[in-house]
Amino acid sequence: MRKSLSSTLAAASLSALLLSIPAHAASKDSFSVCWSIYAGWMPWEYGASQGIVDKWAKKYGIDIDVVQINDYVESINQYSAGQFDGCSMTNMDALTIPAAGGVDSTALIIGDFSNGNDGIVIKGEGKRLEDLKGLPVNLVELSVSHYLLARGLESVGLSERDLKVVNTSDADMVAVFGSAEVKASATWNPLLAEIEARPGVSKVFDSSQIPGEIIDLMVVNSDTLEDNPAFGKALTGAWYEIMAVMSEDSERGKAAREHMAKASGTDLPGYEAQLAKTRMFYSANEAAAFANGEQLPQTMARIAAFSFEHGLLGAGAQSADAVGMSFANGVSHGDSDNIKLRFEPGYMQLAADGAL
Repeated sequence: MRKSLSSTLAAASLSALLLSIPAHAASKDSFSVCWSIYAGWMPWEYGASQGIVDKWAKKYGIDIDVVQINDYVESINQYSAGQFDGCSMTNMDALTIPAAGGVDSTALIIGDFSNGNDGIVIKGEGKRLEDLKGLPVNLVELSVSHYLLARGLESVGLSERDLKVVNTSDADMVAVFGSAEVKASATWNPLLAEIEARPGVSKVFDSSQIPGEIIDLMVVNSDTLEDNPAFGKALTGAWYEIMAVMSEDSERGKAAREHMAKASGTDLPGYEAQLAKTRMFYSANEAAAFANGEQLPQTMARIAAFSFEHGLLGAGAQSADAVGMSFANGVSHGDSDNIKLRFEPGYMQLAADGAL
């Protein structure tokens, strides 16, 4: 499940943890990455259990431990504290958690973007997005659902001032929707699908209307990557081998997707329904092209503005430019003296070129 850690991790606590982390990593031969359950991140479990990650790690003379963390919040917490070299997370959380906390991080692999997996629903048939005006909206505050709501409201000339945001745990989202006081919700699959399937519910906006903005990544520590390029090559090589298998229209591909479905707590139809609303970048060419495109810097600038407005860039942030970000082709955004989030297409390009 994806949600923001920013509302639960005190900046002071993170800063204290960071004091114990060396300013620069060193050459090493053993690494660990963490992931949590979500449609676009299940390939990591498959790759670990089927020996694909181990195969690529051995190719480069290293070891990579792939660890599942049940709580997405905790996974980013542990990565930010230096307990893991990499972690699966969304683009928004990469900016507002490790990067805003001072951990120089690199989006090594752009795995997918939500293309309908996140949405807004209102009780009642035939409702429109404009009908949110004056209503309470239940969502995980300061999460990608909150960002989705803001983008939806913007599209119809409304803002958060026109309604009331009600912070709700993702674990409670489906249950509370049945109560009379809950009128609308913003959430993600599979919770969204459960709520939407109830009679008399209207889906009024979803992430397919802002394609390419809610992105799922494998983020790694930039210093570790710089000092250990074999780590980046092994992870990237393993990922695209997994992508090739799971995207096959074959018994092998079906078996891979069935494995991922079971590991995520659903069946094959349920998992494939989630994949249908996830724009997976199955080929490295597609991922590299997305990383090199003009939209990504624009999207991250928009997310930085939202994050600053909601106090997610830290108490000392004076503007949305407080945390610098770098992109392909020499493009940057924000404070160039404080680059803490890097979208680096180089390793994806190596995979695209068959050079891993």
